[in-house]
Amino acid sequence: MPRPLIIAPSILSADFSKLGAEVTAVDTAGADWIHLDVMDGHFVPNITFGPPVISAIRSSSKKTFDCHLMIAPADCYLDAFAKAGAEIITVHAEAGPHLDRSLQAIRALGCRAGVSLNPGTHESAIEHVLDRLDLILLMTVNPGFGGQAFIPAQLEKIRRVRSMIGDRPIDLEVDGGVTPETAALVAEAGANVLVAGSAVFKGGNKESYAANIKAIRTAAEKARAPKSAA
Repeated sequence: MPRPLIIAPSILSADFSKLGAEVTAVDTAGADWIHLDVMDGHFVPNITFGPPVISAIRSSSKKTFDCHLMIAPADCYLDAFAKAGAEIITVHAEAGPHLDRSLQAIRALGCRAGVSLNPGTHESAIEHVLDRLDLILLMTVNPGFGGQAFIPAQLEKIRRVRSMIGDRPIDLEVDGGVTPETAALVAEAGANVLVAGSAVFKGGNKESYAANIKAIRTAAEKARAPKSAA
């Protein structure tokens, strides 16, 4: 049974001067999850926000908070992100030496456990932790900045990871350069969770957010539809 299609707008592209209102707006515009890109200026060359900001906006939406930790080390902060309201916590395979331990710790906190791979990291890095996972996040840009162009070479990696997952109940998420055009490509390759930042938040109001989410969802749904026989 295919995993459901999920659109997860990244608040990295929201207006930070009214972040709570932006979360509410994108929620009512049709978001399935709210994607939280946490950057530390060390693992990636940018700094965004941490647990206090997530806690402050938690009441702005009842949707799943999908927290992507682009930080190293990550383990010592997992409890703080769980207490702030993150329901999915994703760590990078490249960010620490004990990935299996990190994933166990996330689940012990009552959260769903995810792992992310940078574009240059081979999927074999997660082969031995598949049964610890609820989500795999494949970066389709190099992490650290919003608004980057999609890396086409990642499509084959998406296909290989989808094959690795098999019938496990694991969501396959992509993050980076997702637009209506690339949404079709990644959905066809096997991704079911699509993170989009600038492609969702362009326009600056709830009406444009709704139109943007609908365009991404429609393109992905069409690509996921069973192909009719010739």
